Amino acid sequence: MNTAALKGMNTEVFGDGYPFGDPSWYQAYNSPYYNDTHRSLRKHFRDFIEEHIMGNVHEWDEAGAIPKEVYLKAGDVGALPLCIGRPWPEKFVGPCPWGYEPDYFHEFIMYDEISRTGSGGFLWGIAGGTTIGLPPIYHHATEEVKKRVVPRCLKGESAACLCITEPTAGSDVANIRCSAKLDGEHYIVNGEKKWITNGIFADYFTVACRTGGPGMNGISLLLLERGMAGLTTRKMKCSGVWSSGTTYITFDDVMVPRANLLGKENKGFQYIMQNFNHERFGICAMTNRFSRVCIEESLKFANKRKTFGKTLIQHPVIRWKIAEMARLVEATHHWIEWVCYQMNTMGKLEANFKLGGPTALLKAQCTKVLEYCARESSQIFGGLSYTRGGQGEKVERLSREVRAMAVPGGSEEIMLDLGVRQSAKLAEMGKMLAAQMADASGDRAKSAKSKL
Repeated sequence: MNTAALKGMNTEVFGDGYPFGDPSWYQAYNSPYYNDTHRSLRKHFRDFIEEHIMGNVHEWDEAGAIPKEVYLKAGDVGALPLCIGRPWPEKFVGPCPWGYEPDYFHEFIMYDEISRTGSGGFLWGIAGGTTIGLPPIYHHATEEVKKRVVPRCLKGESAACLCITEPTAGSDVANIRCSAKLDGEHYIVNGEKKWITNGIFADYFTVACRTGGPGMNGISLLLLERGMAGLTTRKMKCSGVWSSGTTYITFDDVMVPRANLLGKENKGFQYIMQNFNHERFGICAMTNRFSRVCIEESLKFANKRKTFGKTLIQHPVIRWKIAEMARLVEATHHWIEWVCYQMNTMGKLEANFKLGGPTALLKAQCTKVLEYCARESSQIFGGLSYTRGGQGEKVERLSREVRAMAVPGGSEEIMLDLGVRQSAKLAEMGKMLAAQMADASGDRAKSAKSKL
């Protein structure tokens, strides 16, 4: 090819260059969303994952734990501070080391690059507690509690977890039973929490408790701490995400200082809802890269595995499977970018008001795509996708971890219903606002005419 003919074209390729193995802006396609800071951060996390993580993930998953030094390294490279949302938490970890204020696309890149590991256990283990358990502390704890807890979590020295789900209440948050009764300067907490990510090794527990009457208006958030008498944790045996520390927690007359109340009493449900959009955004970023991992691994395998005298990729049915996965993953990635752009350009109030429905639908989209890609890539790998470790390691692991992405943060059924209800409600409110503005405009016009 005459290189002179390429003048003026985008020829920048980052990564291995497999079709659909990375987002399109990695592969010489133009995008309005990214600049040199995003490209620099992309390389920063790619190098971190390749050097310190990728070759060890299977061993950590089998062992059911991630070494402590990895959490410290994740804090050191800036992954954990990015999990907390915007702006950069300078008050607790100092100025951003990269010399700029990160936006939500920087956070998206961090999740996307780390998710190349193809391990839900590693992602939930490293980022889960910081993304979902720490924000209520970060936003609503007293200054004394923040100073004591937040820096340690953002540096990887400690971990937090979010304790909402119970044996009898999951997506139905408003009906939790765990109780906290005020007795002088302490709350007495009793109850159980189940499927709590990071709970087995967490130092801090953000716990949804019933402090008032039934329903959403009787829920508060309390910060419980490892070592409090009556707090016990037991690791659960689950199908996947083994290194994330999924835990069953029991509270038996745990005495919690009144100062550990997060925000105001009986406002806990509101605080939980405030973080859901950001939590689901993180899940979407992780999940769609997992789907992309299925494509990339399938392409690599299909280009070397031979059947009936030719490589798998030479069979039309295999190319069809790759194409079906690719069209779903690419479309979903662009949807995530759209949501990310809205988060970047909206204030928090507007984002909370408008993005609940789209983010809920996106979350269902991402997990349904992962379920499809896990199945199709398993078909391409055959028996290797049923064997832990080896060539099919990532595909085998992800096929076990689909439910660990589809259920947390709101099950698909809840997300689909919520997406439609919230979008319909927003549209109706838009019509009412337009009518009010039209009436107000008409009143002003009549007033001006009467003065003539």
